[in-house]
Amino acid sequence: MRAIGVDVHRDFCEVAIAEGGGVRSAGRVLTTPAALELFARSLAPSDVVAMEATANALAIARIVEPHVARVVLANPKAVKGATGLRAKTDKIDARLLARLLAVGFLAEVWTPDEPTRVRRRLISRRCHLVRQRVREKNQVHAALQRQLHERAPMTDVFGVKGRAWLKRQRTRLPLDEQHTVDACLRQIDFLEREIELIDVEIAKQVLASDDIRRLMTLPGVSGVTATALLAAIGDVRRFPTADHLVGYLGLSPRVHQSGNEPAKHGRISKQGPGPVRGLLVEAAWHAARTTGPLRAFHQRLAAKRGTNIATVAVARKLVVIAWNMLRRGEDYAFARPSLQREKLRRFELMLGAQRQQGKRLSTAGRTFATIDQRRLERQLAAQSETAYQRLVSDWQATGPPKAGAGATPGRASQRSSTDKAARQAP
Repeated sequence: MRAIGVDVHRDFCEVAIAEGGGVRSAGRVLTTPAALELFARSLAPSDVVAMEATANALAIARIVEPHVARVVLANPKAVKGATGLRAKTDKIDARLLARLLAVGFLAEVWTPDEPTRVRRRLISRRCHLVRQRVREKNQVHAALQRQLHERAPMTDVFGVKGRAWLKRQRTRLPLDEQHTVDACLRQIDFLEREIELIDVEIAKQVLASDDIRRLMTLPGVSGVTATALLAAIGDVRRFPTADHLVGYLGLSPRVHQSGNEPAKHGRISKQGPGPVRGLLVEAAWHAARTTGPLRAFHQRLAAKRGTNIATVAVARKLVVIAWNMLRRGEDYAFARPSLQREKLRRFELMLGAQRQQGKRLSTAGRTFATIDQRRLERQLAAQSETAYQRLVSDWQATGPPKAGAGATPGRASQRSSTDKAARQAP
């Protein structure tokens, strides 16, 4: 078996081969489908090819895969950290890839399937458009602030009433600032139409995927957030535990420990897909205001650590719950069916479903709920929140479990098989 390193660029690929304990350069290959197909046919079926996971690496890997034993996409950050060299050339990078692959020290990146890649591209494009829209809105606020205008009397300056207010304020601005505000408003309208088109494609993904609809049962998780989370996860089986998924999304704290000193935990690592992490934190804000155990969890931590830390903790909790839901194929235990139907109904309307104005229930049972059903759901959510508060207060009163003869009465003297203290019946 030969280990072949390919340093990928836009116009060409630098190739190196590790064989028999040595590494040699093998020249360049043009980054065109014809040249890459000819290069792939020159390889042996037992060869293993490695390349960094860059923009066009996946398309190159698809051409090479049928002709070799395996194609490995490497983590660029891990490869960069393994160099230790002052010099950097294409030949050195290709030889480094081949050497790391030969000795088994290459950090491999998971290759997503086509549905996952589609979801990732949709979410990436939508987040980019949303950021652009935020920048344009900030330009409008900055123009008003530069001229010492008062705050808007409404919450949404860019809604119907807000646009009318902006139109009145526009006449009090200098001519150049008027042009700035008008240009920003045109850009905002254009970006909103583009976001609506992407939301239609996301709606198709939501209604076609059972896992996305399952994630939407979580409080605060919309169809966009569920699609983004599933796009980042891909195959949930590649994460052995929920902590692996939390670390992959950058929601685990940094740890510093050396020698006999105790471990010090800092801020979250913020590794992995940033847009998904931002959507999860936004969902955590909504979950913290929704009646249920997550709101009680947020209130308990906010009292000790502050609101921001508690919100990030709720985002981490959402990821842990999502991992268990996907692994077990179960919905959220404290879900409210009426809210879930409302979420799905919005996406159905995006795809052209017939509106039923004035009707709370349809024959298919896919729209909202009656007033009594909503009241019962709120009561159940409040009961689950109260049960969580009682569980925490009971645990705090008895303290952590002890092993041996000095164990707290009412608790097991040894830890259970799930590594948690088992509660004894009175």
